Amino acid sequence: MRALVVDDSVVVRRTVATVLAEADDIEVVTASDGRIGLRRCAELNPDVITLDVEMPGLTGLETLAEIRKDFPTVPVIMYSTLTARGAEATLDALALGAVDYATKPEGAISRDDAAEMVRQNLLPLVKLWGKRRASTRIGTASARRSPPLDDAVPAAPAPPPKPKTGPLRLVVVGVSTGGPAALATVMPMLPENLRVPVVIVQHMPPVFTAMLAERLDGLSNISVTEAVDGEVALPGHAYIAPGGKHLEVVRYGASGFSFELTENPPENSCRPAVDVLFRTAAAAADGHLLGVVLTGMGQDGLLGARDITQAGGEVIAQDEATSVVWGMPGYVVRERLGRAVPLDEVARTITGKVARQ
Repeated sequence: MRALVVDDSVVVRRTVATVLAEADDIEVVTASDGRIGLRRCAELNPDVITLDVEMPGLTGLETLAEIRKDFPTVPVIMYSTLTARGAEATLDALALGAVDYATKPEGAISRDDAAEMVRQNLLPLVKLWGKRRASTRIGTASARRSPPLDDAVPAAPAPPPKPKTGPLRLVVVGVSTGGPAALATVMPMLPENLRVPVVIVQHMPPVFTAMLAERLDGLSNISVTEAVDGEVALPGHAYIAPGGKHLEVVRYGASGFSFELTENPPENSCRPAVDVLFRTAAAAADGHLLGVVLTGMGQDGLLGARDITQAGGEVIAQDEATSVVWGMPGYVVRERLGRAVPLDEVARTITGKVARQ
């Protein structure tokens, strides 16, 4: 696998290149700015590129635009700072065709800590996207959207009970890799008069979730905001869990819901975690809810989907053909906890189930 690292910081370049080179199957080349990166891209024909968001001269967004002209299928992972400006530029890059993003280890207190953060946050993405393209380029294997099942997945319980009758009171959504684009498709298709709240966990760090909510609010008929601790959920509104905090749904009054934000330990290496949202929502809504699992790596949401179906709720999952990564939704479908739905039918399915009940 050939990886190109483009970053104007010599420290970041050296750290990322060292970590990537530790993997036996990755050949690493670096570039100190966007223009050099474009030349290296032409020389190397890389399988994956990590691209600094903020660079002098040719910015990350400008470099991405040029890469997309000449190398439209090369996966580009944006590497940004945990700032409002970095978040805004990253979301712009995802809209322009970047496949993923990671945040820089700026809070690291030592070189070893910084390297470990790169191993945790960036290396898995480089392997995921780079191997897909490399396997296609050299013809040794087919590129896969859906990863194999993890041996750590708990055994499936008995078939879930039939969904409860009565009004649907809540929609909960879990999404990760490819999520901003998926949500930008689904949310604008939901009607303004939707009679239930929508609560979303998107795997993103702080600052990024607030920026995502702001962007989706501008695209959507319903209000989209970042959730606030103690806030009461309103029908026809959507709420996104803040990065770095779990969002728990609790009962409010006879039939309403409110939110509790916690810093409890990560689940599935995530905070916020989809499982936390789904598990608490299933209990608070007494099964009168719909779970939606969209594109994403890993299996976060699988146990929560079981909680929803066991409580009498329903689950749908994005299908493989329209998923950027059929990890999270794939686990749900394989375990027969929910049926697969194309992305452009997700909003219609939600609206239909709310209307019918």
